[in-house]
Amino acid sequence: MFTSPEQFAATTKALFEFQLETFNTLTSKAVQGVEQVVALNMATAKSTVEEQLAAGKELSLARDPKAVMAVAAAKVQPGMTNAAAYNEQLGGIIAEIREEFTRAADAHMTEAKSTLSALIYDVTKNVRPGSENAVQIVKQAIDNAFAGYEQVTNATRQAVANVEAQVAKAAATVQPGKK
Repeated sequence: MFTSPEQFAATTKALFEFQLETFNTLTSKAVQGVEQVVALNMATAKSTVEEQLAAGKELSLARDPKAVMAVAAAKVQPGMTNAAAYNEQLGGIIAEIREEFTRAADAHMTEAKSTLSALIYDVTKNVRPGSENAVQIVKQAIDNAFAGYEQVTNATRQAVANVEAQVAKAAATVQPGKK
């Protein structure tokens, strides 16, 4: 059925290696994104604790309830600004991850389509009479594998879009004037 089993094996191996490389790239980017989010959370936690300690000190130095209310009111706006800045930075990290995932997925899809087209051509170019059913089974298996990969890619894109939507929703909650 195949003119060159070695060519079929080499093509399959190349596709597998490219998939592995893409997976490693995406995993690396995901880990890098998690590291960025952890660093952002740590910096935010540190500055929040420092600000709360300073605010507590100011509140303890207030001489009457009116002064306490003035200090508390003065701390609300910076807190909202910090929350908005946090959401903006988080959104930037997520957008960068989405861009990297999209770029890698698109490159992989292009390479996979090209490789699979060549593989299907190789499978079908020298079919012996009576082997049509076997060729059809191989074609169907290749098509199913590619369709499965497309579903995973689309699900990943949708998951990243959902996270971005949640970040945007949280940002809108912190900054009611922005939509």
